[in-house]
Amino acid sequence: MCAIHQPNFFPRLATLAKLFAADCWIVLDDVQFTRRDYQHRARLAALDNPADRRWLSIPTHLPQGRNTLIRDAVMAEPIRSRQRSARALQQHYGASPHWPTLQQALVPVLNAFTTSDRTAAVAEASTRALLELLGWKGCVLRSSGLPARQGRSQRLADLAAAIGAQTYLCGTGGMHYLCPAPFTAHSITVIPFTTPDTGVWESGRTISAVRALMQVGSRRLANELRMATI
Repeated sequence: MCAIHQPNFFPRLATLAKLFAADCWIVLDDVQFTRRDYQHRARLAALDNPADRRWLSIPTHLPQGRNTLIRDAVMAEPIRSRQRSARALQQHYGASPHWPTLQQALVPVLNAFTTSDRTAAVAEASTRALLELLGWKGCVLRSSGLPARQGRSQRLADLAAAIGAQTYLCGTGGMHYLCPAPFTAHSITVIPFTTPDTGVWESGRTISAVRALMQVGSRRLANELRMATI
C-alpha cells in the first residue's frame, strides 16, 4: 500500500494520517513548487485554541522561477528559518507535557536547515520526524529516483507500480482529478482516504499535526490514526 505526496513542512493531520496508513511514502519531489501549498509552510494553531493560528514559513528562492521543481527550491535564509522555527514551535507547544518528546525529535529537522540548502530536505525531515514519533515502520522513496511517464494520473500509477504497490491511497483532493484507468492497467486498486472531523481530528485538514500530537501525545495519536477511516 503506497501514498504519494509532496514533502510538506510539518504536515496537516489528514496528510500525516494518509502517510501513516501506507507501507511506503513516495515523496513527490519532481513536480513544480507551489508557493500557495504546504511545501514550505505550516499553519500552527495554539494549544488551547485551534482558531488562533499563524503561518510558519521557510523563505524560499526558486532558481528557475515558477518552473522550479520542488527538489530544486532553495532556502533563502536557512539560519534565520531554523531559529524562527525552533522558537515558534516552543512558543506554541512548550507548555504541553509532551513537548520534551517533540523537542528531541526536532533535532534532525533543525539540523537539516544547515546540512542542506533545499527546502524539500527540511520539509521531508519534519514529516519523517512526526511519523517516527508515531511508530511508523514504512519506507520512504522519492519520485525523482523512479521511472514514470508524463500525465498526472499516469505518473502516479507508474510510480506506484515501480515499487510493486497493490493499493494506492488517494486523498480527497486527489479524487477530484484522478483517472483510474492507468491504475487499472497496472492492477493497482485505488482507495479513497478520508479522516474524521471531530475530536482530535478537528481542523485536521487545515492545521499542522503538531498541535494534535502535543494535545494527546504520540501513543494516543497513533491509535487515532490506526482507526482512521479508509
